[in-house]
Amino acid sequence: MPLPKPPTKLGSLLQAPAAGASDARAAEPEFETAGAPEQAARGSRSPAGAVAGVTPARGRTAPRKGGAAPAQAPAALLSSPPPESPRAAKGPKARTGEPGAKPPAGAAAPQARFTAPAMPPAPTVARSLPATGPARAPAEAPAAARRGSRAAAQAPAEAGKLFVLDTNVLMHDPTSLFRFEEHDVYLPMVTLEELDGHKKGMSEVARNARQASRELDALVAGVEAGIEQGIRLDHSGHREARGRLFFQTRALEARLPEALPQGKADNQILGVLQALTQAFPERSVVLVSKDINMRVKARALGLHAEDYTNDKTLDDADLLYTGVMALPEDFWDKQAKSLESWQQGGQPFYRLQGTLVASMLVNQAVYWEASNATPMYARVKEIRASTAVLQVVRDYTHPKNSIWGVCARNREQNFALNLLLDPEVDFVTLSGQAGTGKTLLALAAGLQQVLEDRRYNEIIITRVTVPVGEDIGYLPGTEEEKMSPWMGALDDNLEVLNQSGGGNHGGEWGRAATQELIRSKVKIKSLNFMRGRTFLNKYVIIDEAQNLTPKQMKTLITRAGPGTKIICMGNLAQIDTPYLTEGSSGLAYAVDRFKGWKHSGHITLARGERSRLADYATEIL
Repeated sequence: MPLPKPPTKLGSLLQAPAAGASDARAAEPEFETAGAPEQAARGSRSPAGAVAGVTPARGRTAPRKGGAAPAQAPAALLSSPPPESPRAAKGPKARTGEPGAKPPAGAAAPQARFTAPAMPPAPTVARSLPATGPARAPAEAPAAARRGSRAAAQAPAEAGKLFVLDTNVLMHDPTSLFRFEEHDVYLPMVTLEELDGHKKGMSEVARNARQASRELDALVAGVEAGIEQGIRLDHSGHREARGRLFFQTRALEARLPEALPQGKADNQILGVLQALTQAFPERSVVLVSKDINMRVKARALGLHAEDYTNDKTLDDADLLYTGVMALPEDFWDKQAKSLESWQQGGQPFYRLQGTLVASMLVNQAVYWEASNATPMYARVKEIRASTAVLQVVRDYTHPKNSIWGVCARNREQNFALNLLLDPEVDFVTLSGQAGTGKTLLALAAGLQQVLEDRRYNEIIITRVTVPVGEDIGYLPGTEEEKMSPWMGALDDNLEVLNQSGGGNHGGEWGRAATQELIRSKVKIKSLNFMRGRTFLNKYVIIDEAQNLTPKQMKTLITRAGPGTKIICMGNLAQIDTPYLTEGSSGLAYAVDRFKGWKHSGHITLARGERSRLADYATEIL
């Protein structure tokens, strides 16, 4: 849109500047133009919806009038290096193609050497982008100063952060674009190139790369204005994201140390980060990467870098819900007046009140132990307001209550067996170090409910095939034969169960028949073929669940149909999957999300019961 024609009086003043006004204008900064008219030196007021000093229609740049700080910089500056400081005019007139010449009426001003593109509405840009330079106060009329002050007042006092995403963040969590709340996200061009290079294949990384590409396509689709102005992240329906997404649309100039190869993708992202940091000194520009070495290099260059922690359930594994709670020593004394007790189905029940109830969860195991007193082991059965109902658990440490010849050796194993054998509990998670009996307890409870109680049809066992050392390559045979090398722990535990009491009847023939029966009821399935399946009346055991991502954990748990029970076991100290930590593991994710649900339970097994050698090695090694 051409600039409005100045009034006659103002035009005469422009043609013959008064004495003293030229000195004031001489001190005013200006942008050097090639054949620019006199109006570039005077400056022009931006129309409504544009940043002061930039004409939205043609992108002409002129210095800002008024004594207030300028409004926010255009969004397109995110994709271009910061302009050099404009040189002050040497006289009352700016240098033009023909000194002293006036532009013809209605003629458009020639474009400046460093131009800025069209601007989005002022409130949107002012919220997301800070000014790139100090406030300029040219000597102008007081009315113009007041107008500039009002325009600058529309900018917020504080701008959000600008997060530059590395490629591995998108491949780790395709929805990471929407996890930064009110802050803005910037994607370098090399990130898109790397994302395109990893989208082929059937691996989890390739699937995440394709999903991230689809998310970007959904954001870009339907955007009428140029993407240089930024795209609202809630455009595709993610209301929790209140920032904007910016793409690198131009090459940015950055000076990295010569020791860093310029062609490497990580160094190119660092160059973009450095250019943005220099362009916006008043704004926090942060690199988000899962690559530890890249974060170290960024900090060595004096740049801000952080790990992507939004997918972490907790920062410290010691804070993970254990499922067990110790009652205070004066529990009976404080609850003597309000405690109620009764018998139901041969099991004692207690109803208690007080502040202790607020720290309890449904299906949480509680115990009270004291010297010269009978201990109490119970489970929280129900919580209503400030009242909790405790059910005394069955004692599986006694040989008469053994399950398939297996007895609990400590209180945590006793709590675990009560959860595994409860038909009202559909989801059980067991965690603990090696040798605590996770697999043995789960198998014994499964055989009891499949072969003896006829509660489930069969046992299905699966696990993540992540090798500890080098991969052994392709395996011949059927699905079960391919999985058999990964199921060595299953064979070892089945051998123990076959000799511990379940198959001792009938001598060798009885044990052989029992082993054959067990094999017919235990199925080994691969994790790769679980999608789309539905398990009906099955007892599903997911071993080594610490190597699952939260997305894989969700895929497995949602396979459960009516009458199915799922048991997840794992050791958070033995994670072999890259980019997974104790806080972001699928096992920790499931434990944290399912705690307190009346149909789920969790127990952390603390004591190793494999052998004294294994216990001592776990302690000292």
